[in-house]
Amino acid sequence: MPANDPTPAGLPTVGNTILTVVGESLVDIISDFHRPSAIQVHPGGSPLNVAVGAARLGLRTSLVTHYAEDRYGLLIEEHLQSNGVTVINGGTTPTSTALATLSADGAAVYDFSITWEINGASLPALAAVEASTHVHTGSIATVLPPGDQATLVLVEAAREHATISYDPNCRPAISPDAAAARQQAELFVAASDVVKASDEDLAWLYPERTPDETLAAWLALGPAIVALTRGASGPVILSRNGRVEMAAEPITVADTVGAGDSFMAGLISGLAQLEALGANGRQRLRTLTPDQLHALAAYANRAAAITCTRQGANPPLSAELGPLPTPSPAQER
Repeated sequence: MPANDPTPAGLPTVGNTILTVVGESLVDIISDFHRPSAIQVHPGGSPLNVAVGAARLGLRTSLVTHYAEDRYGLLIEEHLQSNGVTVINGGTTPTSTALATLSADGAAVYDFSITWEINGASLPALAAVEASTHVHTGSIATVLPPGDQATLVLVEAAREHATISYDPNCRPAISPDAAAARQQAELFVAASDVVKASDEDLAWLYPERTPDETLAAWLALGPAIVALTRGASGPVILSRNGRVEMAAEPITVADTVGAGDSFMAGLISGLAQLEALGANGRQRLRTLTPDQLHALAAYANRAAAITCTRQGANPPLSAELGPLPTPSPAQER
């Protein structure tokens, strides 16, 4: 059930930002090419990883999610509580699982057994998003019935009071109809202020377009910022004020599990430090300078890089990442 303290001990809070993440929790069962006899079990799911990553970076974080009171659900609950994430649990069916098979280069291929429904927590979920500075969602929670429509309702209810972020984190094994997934993605893009996707997401959703063409098309739907992660090629951030591109940090990769989620958590934390979240921060979000966007990209890029040096979805603490670099007034002109 909910953790008593919404911020992990020893972590500073980022201003008055209150983050609510809406989305699936599951257990990653990891089989590693390099160690076939060593099966690992970790709490996971993209929204859960974003919630944990944001909490570790000092944001007061809640997660509207689904898991059961089974052994995997208890593992998830312990993980969330130990990281200071407040839980709003709306499900009763068995806890979802994802078998992640790591290839020789550390990339993960997934096989899912997933349920997504949050009807058991409709009222507390609505109260949480309406009291939030920022709401994040994405992944399976935005495409899998019956909970996908409840997720969209929560996002729409939050928009008057909060900024919104979205990461499609496409899973063709869960939602193999690319046309339907594309339609859902565009609904959430249009409802969002910040959107992040991977190059693999865009290649599957829009095989006939370049990633830059899709970023521009998504920006035209309404978000202030769209970001693209490209693995070893590094991220891109696009706004109406400019485009930032940078290389990935040189690291030794343990695996890539949770890297994109750490990038997303870094984006949210960085924007909180820039006071660019919430209804009062929306105008600032839309007027961030190229130098601020560069600092934001570097901060999120570093969060993802740290995660890649460790096994499993293990995002960095704020002490490891440090604060967002702040451009000088001369740089901002």
